[in-house]
Amino acid sequence: MADKDNGPRKVTSFDVARVAGVSRAAVSRAFTPDASVSPKTREKVYQAAKELGYRVNYLARSLTNKRSDLVGLVAAGLDNPFRTLQIEHLARALLARNFRPILLPTSKESDTSAVIGQLLHYAVSGVIVTSDAPPTEICEQCAAEGVPIVLINKGEDIPYVDRIVSDDRMAGHLAAEHLIEGGVRSAAVMAAPAVSYTARRRSEAFLTRCKQLGLQARLIPLQVNDYQNGYSAAGDLGTLGVEGVFCANDYMACGVIDRLMGDLGRREEPPIRIIGHDDIPQASWAAYALTTIRQPCDLQAEQTIDLLISRMAEPDMTARVEFTPVSLIKRRTA
Repeated sequence: MADKDNGPRKVTSFDVARVAGVSRAAVSRAFTPDASVSPKTREKVYQAAKELGYRVNYLARSLTNKRSDLVGLVAAGLDNPFRTLQIEHLARALLARNFRPILLPTSKESDTSAVIGQLLHYAVSGVIVTSDAPPTEICEQCAAEGVPIVLINKGEDIPYVDRIVSDDRMAGHLAAEHLIEGGVRSAAVMAAPAVSYTARRRSEAFLTRCKQLGLQARLIPLQVNDYQNGYSAAGDLGTLGVEGVFCANDYMACGVIDRLMGDLGRREEPPIRIIGHDDIPQASWAAYALTTIRQPCDLQAEQTIDLLISRMAEPDMTARVEFTPVSLIKRRTA
């Protein structure tokens, strides 16, 4: 379809309505999830749109509806393979529910106000904030704008803001019990509890369970829950007399394994038992074969979006917390 003076003209919903023989309102309903429209009309609209090369302009629609189908994913720590896996599952689950994810990377050093500005300029329908991203200012500003928010693995108790939290208490207990079953007499948990809600909960649960079961255990505090800090701290494990270690995440555990195996020239297995958390893809690699606590990203994503959709429908309901179950995955390291 072309204009003599200005070249190709953009196909509009009016064109689709004319070719399909329906009203423009019917075209709008056909492209709106869960809208009331007959299957026959929807098929006629889709066929006409395909013939004309029509695409819905969701950003333009948001200007009319005051809200788009976009959902902001606010995330930090993207170097951690678990975060990548988590974002992938959240994005896929959002697409399956007819939302469109928009990723906004952030960090403790970044300008949070810039993230908020992007979210609100795009008229997002909701916001999901993952564990390493700073949420308080984001939550307060979005709440003032009436934008629903769900936090994942965060400890902040904020009115009208829902949370999904992995069962860190069970994770700590599973790790302690499995090390004892393996004959470990002296254990440690490696974590950065000062900067991470989940690391703090996992380490506290692990130490509490060890004490209950009579297992000597200590905390090895780190600055950050990442590969490099795990790698560096692993050099001290031998002098501490530790026989088993629970790492707050797999990313860190991989660093521990690489340091221990590097010191041994990779001629034998690590001299201590190692348990991680998250079950990232690398945990199953032959080089690691890491025993770990699985945090199911697929289930967590569905829980998160269920809460977000219900919050969209009832914005004034009391804040809710749901727990994601965890399970022990046994491999070679413990």
